[in-house]
Amino acid sequence: MKVLITDKLADEAIELLKREGFDTKYEELDHDALLQEIADYDALIVRSRTKVTADIIEKGAKGKLKVIGRAGIGVDNIDVDKATELGIKVVNAPTGSTISVAELTIAHMLALARSIPKADSSMKKGEWIKKQLKGIELYGKTLGLIGSGRIAQHVARIAKGLGMNILVYSPHCTDEKARKMGARRATLEEVLREADFVSLHIPKTKDTYHLIDREKLSLMKRTAYLINCARGGVVDEEALYEFLRDGRIAGAAIDVFEEEPPKGSKLLDLDNVVLTPHIGANTTEAQIRAGTICAEQVIKVLRGEEPEFWVNKR
Repeated sequence: MKVLITDKLADEAIELLKREGFDTKYEELDHDALLQEIADYDALIVRSRTKVTADIIEKGAKGKLKVIGRAGIGVDNIDVDKATELGIKVVNAPTGSTISVAELTIAHMLALARSIPKADSSMKKGEWIKKQLKGIELYGKTLGLIGSGRIAQHVARIAKGLGMNILVYSPHCTDEKARKMGARRATLEEVLREADFVSLHIPKTKDTYHLIDREKLSLMKRTAYLINCARGGVVDEEALYEFLRDGRIAGAAIDVFEEEPPKGSKLLDLDNVVLTPHIGANTTEAQIRAGTICAEQVIKVLRGEEPEFWVNKR
């Protein structure tokens, strides 16, 4: 059987596929090239760059395509509904980047609390602006988590060790689950009103698109910070820019954007925002885990076994 990989995948994952006897090809194809080739392959593995659109899936379904693997968590770059309609399984690797994204979230919180990017930039300009860089401690502050999945849970564990109080909102979070996270379950409005740091850990869906809009931002304290290492599009970036520009919230740290790269984004002009180029899962360890987990899921499907992380299981 043939496996096509169109985004950079860890060598360990590719070697696993080859070792298990699969004819494996890696090539970064654009949409038209992928459309031409997809029917010849039993499996397609992607990360976030490749957009697996309905026409690609339809062409694959007319050929040999049985499974699409996403070496990561989010599948918003895959037309899952079309894949489901045509009987093609979609699998992912939801546990691969948990630690890396959680650690970046904490890093962003610390960078905001101590103005680390500004301090570094000023030092390299030959400045000594110590008096302008009075920060705050995380200890004793309230962290509000929007979402209660694996990444949010790991963020909570680290934050608890830093002495933070934790609130969590999720439609799927029970009092018992919150207790295990060391958190108190709260409404979305309570999280936004009470938290010193609000961190997003939710997928991008039609229900979460621009969840954090002007109305939600207006609930936050002027001294509060917003962190998004989840998905671009869950924050209304125009509204966020206005609130940051006017000092209606203290700052933000953003790793994911509605348009990537965020060319022309007004956020690029602000001093009270820390920006990173979607590096949450971009660690050596996370890439190995995500790639190998995804490869394992694809192998199971091709062998007629049930995968553990089957996104569109009916």
